[in-house]
Amino acid sequence: QVQLVESGGGPVQTGGSLRLSCAVSDITYSHYCMAWFRQAPGKEREGVAVIDNDGKTGYADPVKGRFTVSNDNTKNILYLQMDNVKPEDTAMYYCAAARGSGSVCYTKWIGQRYDNWGQGTQVTVSP
Repeated sequence: QVQLVESGGGPVQTGGSLRLSCAVSDITYSHYCMAWFRQAPGKEREGVAVIDNDGKTGYADPVKGRFTVSNDNTKNILYLQMDNVKPEDTAMYYCAAARGSGSVCYTKWIGQRYDNWGQGTQVTVSP
């Protein structure tokens, strides 16, 4: 059973930075895709960033050039570096994992068909 625990959320001012972490247990990175999603109040959940088994990354248009996803396989931690944040980035952020590799990671990310989820960490951006 894959376990995911997010941390690092909190209040931040517009233009500031924040780094989210996701501690991952019971996983072999070579067999799994990893991703970040978010859900703002009153809105549907959306994909933010994805990283596949080879370390290739993908981003949603609203965060391209501002957010960076990475993982530290030695520590089993997934990161989301958030720079130049905006009020519209305010949301609950979730990390997620799914079995797969390569293009499957992106297909599942777009379709939100990840089946292992953390409990979320709240990010609030003030104007």
